[in-house]
Amino acid sequence: MWSQFSKEISGFFSSLTGYVVIVVFLLLNTLFMWIVPGQFNVIENGYATLDTLFAIAPWVFLFLVPAITMRMISEEKRMGTLDLLNTRPVSELQIILAKFLASWALVLFSLLPTLVYFWSVARLGSPPGNMDIGGAWGSYIGLLFLGGIYAAIGIFASSLTSNQIVAFIIAVFLSFMMYLGFEFLSGLAQSGSIALLVSRLGISLHYNSISRGVIDSRDLLYFAGVMVLFIMGTRTVLQSSKW
Repeated sequence: MWSQFSKEISGFFSSLTGYVVIVVFLLLNTLFMWIVPGQFNVIENGYATLDTLFAIAPWVFLFLVPAITMRMISEEKRMGTLDLLNTRPVSELQIILAKFLASWALVLFSLLPTLVYFWSVARLGSPPGNMDIGGAWGSYIGLLFLGGIYAAIGIFASSLTSNQIVAFIIAVFLSFMMYLGFEFLSGLAQSGSIALLVSRLGISLHYNSISRGVIDSRDLLYFAGVMVLFIMGTRTVLQSSKW
């Protein structure tokens, strides 16, 4: 599995894919946080906070992560190399996990340079360091897990088709539904208890919860559960092709 993982990581950085993803992610966040005037501009806001990063990043990842994962399995299907992979001494689940972990690692690599933002905003505080550090670290954890869910969804979408563009569209749609779709549906519920139950099925409620700086095991279990659900869904799709 780890050799496959290394192969996928090497593939990201031996081509432009990995660099483009990281540069686009940093560029968009930098523009909104520091350059473009408006409510997201840290300087204009006058508050030492990273709320802008954590508000914009889920939407940037919503498109970038599917762009990473769209070729993961669909390309193997199109080229006919998926059957070749199955002849190696690794299980389907190990192949899926290698591709998933490689995609998730790229999300982590994208987030690491934003620690410069963390340092900059902390220095801008009055006095320096006067910011909600707990909330910032909680948001980083939430954003990392959110990227993990997007990666799992992207791998699942890629397993459904041999067309990369179709896989990208499916992944974006499913990621959007998981992020805000349940939030919209909860607003249609007549009962408050049903609305809360529906909203708990979506990412947004758990992401906002962990962003307060309180690491709740229920939120972590939700993130892990959704990732496992889509990974096992991918395995089922691949196995169904043999039936």
